Amino acid sequence: MATRRPARKGSAKGVAKGVPAEASAGAAPGSPAERLLVEAAQNDPAKFAALYELQFERVYAFVASRVRDRASAEDVTSEVFHKALANLASYEWRGVPFAAWLLRIAANAIVDHAKRAAREFPAPDDPPEPANDLVVQASEMRAIEHRAQLFRLVEQLPAIQKQVVLDRFVEQRSIKEIAQRLGKTEGAVKQLQLRAVQNLRAQMEGSNG
Repeated sequence: MATRRPARKGSAKGVAKGVPAEASAGAAPGSPAERLLVEAAQNDPAKFAALYELQFERVYAFVASRVRDRASAEDVTSEVFHKALANLASYEWRGVPFAAWLLRIAANAIVDHAKRAAREFPAPDDPPEPANDLVVQASEMRAIEHRAQLFRLVEQLPAIQKQVVLDRFVEQRSIKEIAQRLGKTEGAVKQLQLRAVQNLRAQMEGSNG
């Protein structure tokens, strides 16, 4: 349901400066504002941070739907942004959302990950899917947007509720185990989980209403 944001790798590391968050907030996919962010990053790689913040949840949602292991999904997502930054100069704006380009990179990164995993743990009956089969379709894009929105909302939960959500739904821990980890009663953890779910539902309904 949520994830830590992977550290940026290589030349992407530490790109904290650049276009302010307010500027990227209004950059809808495929909009002139998004194009300005892309062009700014092409002129100054330090400004890639704004695109990273804008697209992270979208890319992670796509990767996590195909790479079930959380750590691997984080690694692949980080790899996608590293490759995107490295190849940003060759990107040409054609009026389609920047995310479409990122998801093509992600599709190939997922295939590469599957091939590496297959070499380590051979499974002849389960070959990696071709990259073309992984390209996101319009119908799936809606599901990706929904999951991306959910990831963003989880990040905004109070710290203790967020921890319970991560432990319960991402790490798949039991209520008893979470209670022991947090030094709380099982009843208290259940209440925290309930409030977190209620908060998320209200936020989701509010944004879609």
